[in-house]
Amino acid sequence: MPSASTGAPTTVGATASAPGPAATSVPAPAPAPAPAVPVADSRMAPGGPGYRRMSFALFLAGVATFALLYSTQALLPLVSADFGVSASEASWTVSAATGGLALFVLPMSALSERFGRRTLMTASLTVAVTVGLLVPFAPSIGALVALRAVQGAALAGLPASATAYLAEEVRPKALITAIGLFVAGNSVGGMSGRVITGWVAQEWGWRAAVGTIGLIAVVCAAAFRLLLPPPRHFAPGSLRPRVLARTVRDHLANPLLCRLYAIGALFMMVFGGVYTVIGYRLSEAPFSLPQGVVGSVFLVYLVGTVSASTAGRLADRLGRRGSLYLAGGTTTAGLLLTLGDSVALVLPGLVLITAGFFAGHAVASSSVSHTAKKGRAQASALYQSAYYIGSSAGSTLGAVAFRAGGWAGTVAMGLFAVLGVVSITVFGSHAARTASRRQSAPAPAPAPAR
Repeated sequence: MPSASTGAPTTVGATASAPGPAATSVPAPAPAPAPAVPVADSRMAPGGPGYRRMSFALFLAGVATFALLYSTQALLPLVSADFGVSASEASWTVSAATGGLALFVLPMSALSERFGRRTLMTASLTVAVTVGLLVPFAPSIGALVALRAVQGAALAGLPASATAYLAEEVRPKALITAIGLFVAGNSVGGMSGRVITGWVAQEWGWRAAVGTIGLIAVVCAAAFRLLLPPPRHFAPGSLRPRVLARTVRDHLANPLLCRLYAIGALFMMVFGGVYTVIGYRLSEAPFSLPQGVVGSVFLVYLVGTVSASTAGRLADRLGRRGSLYLAGGTTTAGLLLTLGDSVALVLPGLVLITAGFFAGHAVASSSVSHTAKKGRAQASALYQSAYYIGSSAGSTLGAVAFRAGGWAGTVAMGLFAVLGVVSITVFGSHAARTASRRQSAPAPAPAPAR
C-alpha cells in the first residue's frame, strides 16, 4: 500500500500481490488551494509612518521653487532703476527663469525616470539655491538674466518629479490630498516670495531682498532633503530617446491635448503679464504706493488657492467647457476693472483675474491627465512647458505693451489672450458635437448584390 507521504494514487479493485488488468486507478482529489493572503499596501497614507514628513518636505520644496522662480517679479521697478533699463528689459529677469523651466521640464521628466525622483529633486534644488545666492551680486542686467535662466532650468526638476514621486509612494485614495499640499506650497512660495521681497527691498534694496529669498530657499532645501523618505516603489527605466520622442509626437498629434496646452499658455500669458507690470503701475502716479505695499498686493494669490481647490466642484456643475467660459469671463471682468485709477477698483480687479486664472488652469491641467491614456507624465510635462512658455511670453509682452500704451496696453494684451481661450473652447465644443453626431449616425445600408 502506498505511503501517505508519497502522494501516490489509491488503487481500487486490486491486491498488492497481483494487480488485475481490470483495476481502475482513481487519483486522489487535489488539495484545495490555500486562501490568498492579501498583500498589505506598503505605500504611505495619512496617519501612517512617513506621510507627514513626506508632505511637509514637498510643501517646503514647493515654497522654495516658487519663491525663487518669481523672486524678482515684485522688484522690477527697482531693478530698472538700478541698471537704468526699461520695464521690458527688466521683465527678462522673470521671463528667463520661467522660459528656462519651460524648456527643461520635459528633459528633466525623462531624467527622473532613470535616476529617481528624490535624487533629481535634490539636485535641482541644490543648483537652484546655489544660483540664488549668486543673484544678488549680478554686476549687470545681462548677468542677472543669465543667472535667472540657469535657475529656472534647474527648478524644472521639481514639477517634473514631485507628482511622479507622490503617485509611486502614496496610496491612491490619499494622492489628491498629497498633491494638494504640494500645490499649496507652490502658491505660498509664490506669494510669500513676492511679499517678503517687497518689504525687504523697501528698506535695503532689491539685492538684499533676493538674497533673503535665497537664504530662505537654502533652509527649505536642507529640510526637504532631511525629511523626504527614501523611495520604496521607484523602478528605474532606461533613457530611450526614440520612445520619448514617439510619446511626445503622439501627444502633439492629439487635437484635444493641443487645445488644452494652448489654453494653459494663454491663461498664463494674462497672469504673467498683469503681475509683471502691476508693480510699475502701483508705484507710479496716481497711486505712488511704497515698495512694501506693492509687494503685499501679491497676497491676492490666496484667492487663487481657494479658486483652484473649488474648480473640481465647478466642473461637476458646469462641465469642463462651461468652467473655462466662466474662468475666461471672470478674468475679462477683472482686467476691465483694473483700468480704473482707484485702488478700490484695481484690487477687486486683481482678485477676479487671479480667481479666473487659477480656475482655468486647474480645469485645463486636470483635463490633460483625463485625456492622456498613456504617457501621462510626458503629457503633463508638455502642459507645464506650454504653461511656462505662456508665463515667459506674458511677462515680456505685458511689459512691452505697458511701455507702448501704458496699463491699457497691458490690459489689451490680456483681453486678446482671453479671446484666444474662448475661441479655442468654442472650437472644441463644435468639434465635440461634430464627432458625437458622426458616432450616432446610422451606418449606410449595404448596396444590393447584383
